[in-house]
Amino acid sequence: MIVPARNEISTIDACLDSIFAQEGVSLEVVVVDNGSTDGTSERLEARAAAEPRLSVLSNPVPSIPASLNAALGAARGKWLVRVDAHSTIPAGYVARAAARLSEGRWVGVGGRKTAVGRSPVGQAIATVLNSRLAVGGSVYHWGTAETVVDHIPFGAYPTALVRELGGWDETILNNEDFEFDQRLRSRGDLLFDPQLSIDWNVRERVGDLFRQYRRYGAGKPAVALRHPDGVRLRHLAPPALVAWLAAAAGISSRRPRLGAAAVAPYVAAVAAASAAIARQAPPGADRRVIPVALTAMQVAWGLGFWKGVAGVLRQAVTRPAQTADGGDTTE
Repeated sequence: MIVPARNEISTIDACLDSIFAQEGVSLEVVVVDNGSTDGTSERLEARAAAEPRLSVLSNPVPSIPASLNAALGAARGKWLVRVDAHSTIPAGYVARAAARLSEGRWVGVGGRKTAVGRSPVGQAIATVLNSRLAVGGSVYHWGTAETVVDHIPFGAYPTALVRELGGWDETILNNEDFEFDQRLRSRGDLLFDPQLSIDWNVRERVGDLFRQYRRYGAGKPAVALRHPDGVRLRHLAPPALVAWLAAAAGISSRRPRLGAAAVAPYVAAVAAASAAIARQAPPGADRRVIPVALTAMQVAWGLGFWKGVAGVLRQAVTRPAQTADGGDTTE
């Protein structure tokens, strides 16, 4: 079990409790503290002193792929199962993941990533994240049938295979799990098994959700450049939306009615989708947040994507020209 952690003092105990409650498996747990400043480091050290199956490593530079690779280097088990520090898993999770991998048909397995909120706003955000109307083709958010997929969250993999592939790419600071899965697919199929389910604590404020999705979007162009066969229509919709809204804003400065007419279909779509999503919200959720969260996710991902495109282009322009023998032409 590998767990990257940074500033997770409010959730790390629940996460570890759920891991050590696993049934039917012998396991070790490697947590990599990623420069926490909120007491997570001290809490991990205290737990490690009382639990021989827990090892705590330190990676002070904030980098999820570097933390995952540090854990990979320390892992001794046959199977590698990732769990994030703000998640919990049911008691049979690891045993089922190991059983599916033991079939020899899959290079990786994963299941439902069920969003969980702890406040009225968080519950509304979680409802959005669990809806197909919001996340589209990302099967792991809402799927109920076993199927082969292009990506699994919090995957379980054969440890030796992960090492053969070189682990996670540390130059990909966001979307590192998707990028890894694209390389993994060259070796076989990824299985989505809905009987594997992980509860994932969401961001409890819309502003935090916006920053999270902007970060996701920013990492996508670099991954798409390396793995163009992994690009899906759902990945292009948010940047297209942002371009459309920007064009509408430009038109509005000269022809307000035309600009409003251009934006009206999106506003209507958000309203309709939000009304449908709200029907699935738990009683304590603040339903007023649903359209705001839905819009924040889409716009933030799109803005992040364009930022990522700019970064890729900037890197291409500044990269030293290469000579035929591999050396650069700069002096």
